[in-house]
Amino acid sequence: MLNYKLKIGLVPERRWLADAATRKGIFAPIKARENKDHIIKYIKENFSDENTEFTDLEWLNDEGLLHENGDVEKVADWLTEQKVDAIFIINCNFGNEDAAGRVARLVQKPVLVWGPRDNKFEPDGTRYTDCQCGLFAISEQMHRSNIPFSYIENCNIEDKPFTEGLNKFLSVVSMIKNFKNMRIVQVGTRVKPFKSVMFNEMELMEKFNIDVTPINMAEAIDKLNRIYAERRPELEALAAQTKAKMDTSSVEDEMLVKMMTFVPFYKELYEENNATIISTECWTSMNLGFGAMPCLAMSILADMGYLVTCESDVFGAITMAMLAAAGRGKKVPCFGEFTCRNPQNDNSELLWHCGPFAYSLKKPGVDAYIFNFKPSFRVADGDWTIARFQGAAGRYRFLAGDFKTTEGPHTFGTYMWADFGNLPKVERKVIEGPYIHHMAELQGHNADVIREFCKFIPNLEFDDLYN
Repeated sequence: MLNYKLKIGLVPERRWLADAATRKGIFAPIKARENKDHIIKYIKENFSDENTEFTDLEWLNDEGLLHENGDVEKVADWLTEQKVDAIFIINCNFGNEDAAGRVARLVQKPVLVWGPRDNKFEPDGTRYTDCQCGLFAISEQMHRSNIPFSYIENCNIEDKPFTEGLNKFLSVVSMIKNFKNMRIVQVGTRVKPFKSVMFNEMELMEKFNIDVTPINMAEAIDKLNRIYAERRPELEALAAQTKAKMDTSSVEDEMLVKMMTFVPFYKELYEENNATIISTECWTSMNLGFGAMPCLAMSILADMGYLVTCESDVFGAITMAMLAAAGRGKKVPCFGEFTCRNPQNDNSELLWHCGPFAYSLKKPGVDAYIFNFKPSFRVADGDWTIARFQGAAGRYRFLAGDFKTTEGPHTFGTYMWADFGNLPKVERKVIEGPYIHHMAELQGHNADVIREFCKFIPNLEFDDLYN
């Protein structure tokens, strides 16, 4: 399963001073401490939640600030013992570029850098902190040490750029945490004619430590048959819940129960294999061997936090997992492919799949129903991100761009109409990429999150959908 819990190590620091005990005016330690106290309190009160924890340096000294170079190893050891997922270096005055750079090198976790605006100027011209000035020095230490880092523009902590910047960084860290040591369970083989979803399993392991665990179809069918035969009450309860949400009149009751078998089937595969995500064969051998297809179950499972992607597309599964990680469990991605141009809008495209989208994504007020044994409904309108992780000839890229939904004809399956502004340009980008028609989508503006994520992953390039 994806893990959305994060612990962030807050590393507030100030400039080292030989005369710290007596210093007045510029770089006076008391002013740096005042900054630190306000910043740490604000972050913990406004950004802590069930998935986000912060640890600080209050234990280090009377100030709770890193300023002595001799404390670097002590701080790095503490952060490592705390098992932080990232560190946030906070300039409470000019800072200590040497200490900041060394902590980042030793901890070897994603780094965020920021300092508050310098707002206090006395009538005689005295100022106290020069927080922004030190950011330039610290950033140079990161560059020289080849340490990738994010930063938030110099601003007040109450400003919108700080909120957006810290939330973006948390999404990036969630992506990094879940990308490393990803485990994909692949159920069945590639659909015979779909050579477009071919992938290099060995390269994924060598370049990214992504493990692909295969489940052969004979094993899958055997498990499905056992669940169907032995867990009737559970399946009937799932069928009843589905009937309450959508029109299932096109499916006989017994077939609906059988279709529910895929829900505990995939859940068990998750648990037995410690899966991050599942990539599955769906509409060919599943139907031939078991007499039902898993599309409806995929829709149900997505709202339970179990992501199952269709048509044996492992790269698509990686994309879905990363979008889910970016959403930190608060947003559910979907797997809408480029399908056809909108007859009512030359710059709009149908993003569609036969029925695996989460029911929670349904547009309010529209009906959901079963068509050809699969869910059908239009998803909610608004701002979305589209993305695709892709490898070709040893080169790996992450394509992403934001878009808005628009109006278009009603159709079957789960779908949305996306307006890309200049669809021919986007179409050429995807075709010449090289990418395929399979894409993943997430509500909100997330392309910049994906861009930032790629900075931290060796051998992975960001690719802007619109460039």
